[in-house]
Amino acid sequence: MRSRDGRTDASATGRRAVLAATGGLTAGLIGTAGCLGSADAVRVLAAGSLAVPLEDGVGPAFESASDTRYEGEYYGTNAVLRFVEDGTKHPDVVIGADVDLLRDRLYPAQANWDAEFAANEVVIAFAPETTLGRRLAAGDPWYEVFADAEDGEIAISDPDLDPLGYRALLLFELAEREHALGGFRDALAEKVYREPDEPRLLAGLENGNRACAVAYSNMAAERDVGVRELPDAYNFGNPSYADRYARVRYTTESGHTVAGSPVVYNATVPTDADDPDTGREFVSFLLERDDLLAERGLRVGDALPRFHGDPPEAIGP
Repeated sequence: MRSRDGRTDASATGRRAVLAATGGLTAGLIGTAGCLGSADAVRVLAAGSLAVPLEDGVGPAFESASDTRYEGEYYGTNAVLRFVEDGTKHPDVVIGADVDLLRDRLYPAQANWDAEFAANEVVIAFAPETTLGRRLAAGDPWYEVFADAEDGEIAISDPDLDPLGYRALLLFELAEREHALGGFRDALAEKVYREPDEPRLLAGLENGNRACAVAYSNMAAERDVGVRELPDAYNFGNPSYADRYARVRYTTESGHTVAGSPVVYNATVPTDADDPDTGREFVSFLLERDDLLAERGLRVGDALPRFHGDPPEAIGP
């Protein structure tokens, strides 16, 4: 874990060290069998920000508890949902990073229930040795630092593929309103680098190509980077600010308009899953082992899980 000044806990070992050495997970990272579709496995298609919590925590624990192999693939949530909608992939479990987006895209044809199981918040990750990073570590207002950035120094994920990407743009708009920064969102939208592969968003900080990135808290905690936390007014981490978040919107290239919302993950078993029983078993395990999520930087608590639609008896409250 890291403090606000970006210092890293020396006890972070194991797979996180491997990630740092290899440049991180790629968008197509998969489990031991090699591809979605193998027999005797649960096949999970999930938001890229959950790659480490699932690969390093929940997946191995599920394998040990069930004798069923875990296979995961990780992309931006928009891409995940598109794969399911067009039949490109047939996972047993789908997990997204925007609860309304999953419901808008998959209900009612391909899903009729989902379980909200973890939350997150948006932060600024930075390379401490860069000029922008030094200013952030010194406590300069982050929006002044960002305003002074050169083109490409700041990375966000692709807003047309991933909720983290459009939340970055919506964050800029909320900050513009909060701090009376005329034209801030539009100026930042023009200068940021848009990373199409969400799990590699922070690799640019580690290899020297970027100075800062707008990331989820757990993603920054997994890497050797500095972290600047943001106010609840625009970090998409406080449910009591949901109405404020919803005042800003983004329309994707495909014409889908999304409103700002707290970062909450939800999981479902598609109606056409090849192995729905195993999918439901995995989701039930995911809900029961929230400790594995909390250990990897995600928020869990008494308010979760929450259920929507008509969940199976084995999963529902």
